[in-house]
Amino acid sequence: MDLLKIPHMKKEEYDRLISENYVSRIAFKGDAYPYVAPFLYVFDGHYLYFLSTRYGKKIQYFSQNPNVAVEIEWFSKDMSSYTFVTLLGRLAEVTDRTDGRRVRQQFVNMITTKELSSNVVAALGHSPAEPLESIVNENLSLIWKLESVNEIVALKNA
Repeated sequence: MDLLKIPHMKKEEYDRLISENYVSRIAFKGDAYPYVAPFLYVFDGHYLYFLSTRYGKKIQYFSQNPNVAVEIEWFSKDMSSYTFVTLLGRLAEVTDRTDGRRVRQQFVNMITTKELSSNVVAALGHSPAEPLESIVNENLSLIWKLESVNEIVALKNA
């Protein structure tokens, strides 16, 4: 029996996968083991952006080494179809106020468009009781941008 290799996706395919989804996993270089955490993201067609609470191990690991692996996947319930992309790059904090407001507004738009529960804002450092626009108007979370991507592995089933 021959070994079957999972085919690679074309750029258009993995860009569509990234555009259609909003949950990722980021692997940070941990102490003895990698540290993996789920993150909501937005994609502007060029860069992935993440909002991070200002606490937790991810902050420590980001400050020690901003090189990460970001994974985004989609699969059917019975696993008959699946796709995933892993991007190896570097997180950078977005500190420009104008860029920050733009990215925060993209998160509000994504949450609204995808009809996500208001409870999701707790993962962004906000209370679900606050208006969604508080994401834009308050600075409770960090904004990270994935840049310097030096490898992309994008696979799909045949």
